[in-house]
Formats: sequence, structure tokens, C-alpha cells
Amino acid sequence: MASVIVRPRARLFHGHDWVHDNEVFKVTGNPADGDVVGLKDQRNRFLGSAIYNSRSKIPARRFSRQRQDLNADFFRRRINMAGEYRDRLGLDSQARREVWSESDGLPGLILDRYGDCVVMQTLTLAMDQRRETIADAVMEVIRPRCLIERNDAPVRRAEGLELRTGILRGEAPGAFEVSLGGIKFGVELPGGQKTGLYLDQGDNYALVAAHARGMRVLDCFSNQGGFALACARAGAAHVTAVDISATACASIADNAARNQANVRVVEDNVFDFLKAAVSREETFDLVILDPPSFTRDRARLNDALRGYKEIHLRAARLLGNGGLLATFCCSHHVSEAGFLDIAGDALVDAAKTARIRSHYFQRADHPAILRLPESAYLKGFLLEMVPGR
Repeated sequence: MASVIVRPRARLFHGHDWVHDNEVFKVTGNPADGDVVGLKDQRNRFLGSAIYNSRSKIPARRFSRQRQDLNADFFRRRINMAGEYRDRLGLDSQARREVWSESDGLPGLILDRYGDCVVMQTLTLAMDQRRETIADAVMEVIRPRCLIERNDAPVRRAEGLELRTGILRGEAPGAFEVSLGGIKFGVELPGGQKTGLYLDQGDNYALVAAHARGMRVLDCFSNQGGFALACARAGAAHVTAVDISATACASIADNAARNQANVRVVEDNVFDFLKAAVSREETFDLVILDPPSFTRDRARLNDALRGYKEIHLRAARLLGNGGLLATFCCSHHVSEAGFLDIAGDALVDAAKTARIRSHYFQRADHPAILRLPESAYLKGFLLEMVPGR
């Protein structure tokens, strides 16, 4: 087995599974990109098995602390273990993330299940090279009616991979319906955003909606309307959902009809909508901010932070005393403490004081691994505007 010798002080020695390019001391054995390599320290002690890609800024990603190859049996075992874990937690298999990359010991592999269909992403070179073997394992372990490849994520380019979508097994199912968090959603595969739905918010729809009865609710970056629909079903007095995508807005309207929910749908840039709403002196009782990640890398972090602050400032100005702001960030480049700082700075500028009512996290089918902070990416808070302050 070829080896990657890791420098001292690399994050690997503190429990992380990634080896960045500046943490590589040397490479022995001339491995090809996509090969399995052994990880060793400079005293030649074995640290685990990893996938290798010299073209990536993360040339080695550990997937086992033992000597292990990526063969068919390995994929069957890991996929089965991931499913059993979710079954033990009682997660409905109708709509859930079945495998989530490093969190399930399969770096770069994502499997999302919708009814009897599975959508697959292979975001690392090693997984992409073995996608047929993985597809066979999926069909054997999960036994879906169809397996769809959704490899159009731009992050693939960092691994030197082309963008690609298609049907790997079975036939395209067309449009059908699934339930997530008690809400009916229309799904059309292989179309739509991401692999279908934003499954990580599945629990948070109901948690936020529990506060919505009798309220005027504004759901920003609504996507397919999860929060808006949950709030309408929970007895909100009025619900407005805003998204810039015409396709998303059509989905919200369709999902509202499915759930017999009264939701006003607005196709607009959220930044522009909030600015205009402040100018009109509109008020809401509950504002929900669930934007897509404003940054995919640290180089653009400052721009992202300005964007987060702007939407918080404008949202806060729409809330009166006792108003609620449910706010989320899905970028692992923004820490939880940093996200609260952004919200706090915006509230200072809006002359508001808020208290933290609730703390939100990603659903358990997106497990967070201790010492792998990138896996704990979704953070959210419910903030209440303090009266008389």
C-alpha cells in the first residue's frame, strides 16, 4: 500500500479525518489519484486508510483506522450500517439521508432516499471511480426501484471531476409525493434543487411552527416552503413565503395545495423584499431566515458575513416587541459563535435587544462527528425581541 506521511501537528492527530496539502510531509509508493493509501506519521506508525487525490487541497481523507480496501463488501457493510443507525433512531425511510459522507465513513458519498428511489452523489474522485460498485451495493442493500445520479454540484470541480446527472439503475420515476416532518412535498427526480429536498431541516419545521399560532409569518429563502407550510398548518394568521426562484415559488404553491395550507407566495430577491418591506413599515410576528450558504470557501467569508448581517438587520426592523426571529446558517465556515455575533451586531444597529429562546440543529440523518466540525454545519436560533428595551 502506498503511503502519505503526515506532518506533526496535523489535524489528523487531533481526531480529524482530513489531511490538507500543507500537512503532507511526503508520499511514498507513487499512488494514482483515487487509490487507497495508508496514513503514517514520521515514525512510520500506521494511522489509517485514506482515499488519495493529489489534485485536491485535501489530498487524503481517512475512512478507516484499519487497513481496508474499497471493495464491494466494504460498501455493502458501510451502507447497511448507515441504514441500521437511522432505523434505530426511528427516522422515516420515506425521506431521509441514507449515507452522509465522512459522517458514515464514506468520504464524498451521499445517498438520499425518497420513497423507493435513491439519489446518489459522488463528490470525491475515489468514490466517483467506484460508482458502479457503489450502485450495485445500493441496489443490494437498500433495494430501491431506481437509483439516480445527481453529480452536478460545483464542489466536484475541486476534485477534478466533471458535472454529470443521469439514471444509474431503473427508470426515472417522474413526479411523486413524500412526507417530511408531517408535510407533503412534491418531488420530481432527477430535477429540482440538490438531491430533491433540504432533508436536514426536517425536524426544525415543526419546532419553529410550534410558535406560529395566530402570528403573521414571513418565511425568507423559502425554497419548497417547508417552514411556511408548517406555520400555516400550525394555525398562523397569515404566512408569506419569499424566494427568488420561479421554480421554487411554483413548488411552494403546489405544496401549499397538497397540504391545504394558505400561503402567499412572492417571487423576489429576499434582500430587495426585506428592504421594501421596511420602507413600507410592514410588521411581522415571526420572521424565518434560512438562506443557502453565502460562501463555499473562506476566501469569500467576509462578503458572506456582510450578507448575513444585512438580512438580520432588515428582518429585525420588521419585528415589534416580542417578535420572533428564527435564523439559520448552513455554512461550516461560519461558526456558531460567529453566527450569533453577526445577529447580535445587526440587532445593535436595529436598536433591538433579543434573548435566545431555542437552539436548532440538523436532523439526525446528518450525524455530526466529534472532532469533524465540518459535519456540524447547520446552526439555528430562535431569538425573541425583548419588550421595553
